[in-house]
Amino acid sequence: MRNEQYDITVIGGGPAGMSAAARLGRAGCKVALLDREPTLGGILMQCVHNGFGLHHFKADLTGPEYAERLIAEVESCPEIDVYTNATVTDLNAEHQVTAMSPELGILQIENKAVVLAMGCRERNRGNIAIPGTRPSGIFTAGFAQKLVNMQGLLPGKEAVIIGSGDIGLIMARRLTWSGITVKAVVEIMPYPGGLVRNIVQCLEDFNIPLYLSHTVTNIFGKDRVSGVEVAKLDDERHVVDDSKFVIPCDTILLSVGLIPENELSLDAGVKLSNITGGAVVDSDLMTSVEGIFACGNVLHVHDLVDYVSDEAERCAQGVLRYLQRGADYAQKRTRIAPGNNVRYVVPNQIDPRQNVVVYLRPLIVGRDVHLQVNADGVAILRKKQRQVQPSEMIQVALSAAEMIGNREQLPERIEISIE
Repeated sequence: MRNEQYDITVIGGGPAGMSAAARLGRAGCKVALLDREPTLGGILMQCVHNGFGLHHFKADLTGPEYAERLIAEVESCPEIDVYTNATVTDLNAEHQVTAMSPELGILQIENKAVVLAMGCRERNRGNIAIPGTRPSGIFTAGFAQKLVNMQGLLPGKEAVIIGSGDIGLIMARRLTWSGITVKAVVEIMPYPGGLVRNIVQCLEDFNIPLYLSHTVTNIFGKDRVSGVEVAKLDDERHVVDDSKFVIPCDTILLSVGLIPENELSLDAGVKLSNITGGAVVDSDLMTSVEGIFACGNVLHVHDLVDYVSDEAERCAQGVLRYLQRGADYAQKRTRIAPGNNVRYVVPNQIDPRQNVVVYLRPLIVGRDVHLQVNADGVAILRKKQRQVQPSEMIQVALSAAEMIGNREQLPERIEISIE
């Protein structure tokens, strides 16, 4: 067994982990960056389409190009030691990380703090209980993306995509470019699950049908998929009688949501949100376990990688504040909660004396609505939103001046709603 000591270990070498590690390394901290893959980059390495970096780098980049910029930042910091092919097997509340790799065997690291940046995984057929046979030809959209973009393999000839998440939309376009006929995208909700720009660029530009308020009620095929049965849903999400129809295909892609990878977090005793599947965090993005922080898709699923990097850098700032204050670290904790038409907010607790960026996910599709922030029932911010929908996250910057105002005491509860 090899024993090491670092100021911080960052678990996960994707965009969140690299952004946090680079920021901590530039601040002079001794950092270990661990990833189970042979190279850094995470999911970005299989995302060969452009559209990355418009906010964070002010440039239109592909996924590998975005990753390369972050890798260069990490490599420019001598304070960062990178361990690839290193699978973390244990994390405890004392900030002790245990990992295994073919090169080093068992690695045990003592830390002052830990940053969780493990990303997320795709939901599969078992998670959503689609009925029917179990033939070959059923893939998650991300796995199909890896087959096509990294291994040069085509999954089939005629495809149906279940779910309209961004990965599925992007793969509809990618499969079309590769010569595969995409018969349809089937979405159970009455609105798309992906960004508007992806609906336009990946479906409408290629005349790919999108069936909203529809579900797959059966999968046909013995050795290989031969088709899917699709049915329309009513407002209560019940199948409409006589609405079923069959789409012949030999390939099915599932784009039905992402699940934050928080098994290690649970090992350390981190409290998770029932809504996001990520950790409950304060405004420094510290979890319920002191000294353990979380950022990126392991905390909540983001729309853009640019937002992941921004959040990771804020997380690094929180780690630095924690290390500087040591045993005196304490926040004045005010609960921040979702109100009407808001599914969740992150962070879950804040210090009103500090400026904070809050992420929220709407529950409704609406135009010309208002976003309102209340502190103990009193409105402190109201702003017009031209359009909201569940597939597009909203960022709200709250200043200490807005949250405290002329109060003698700090607010106990802040609520954000959409009206």
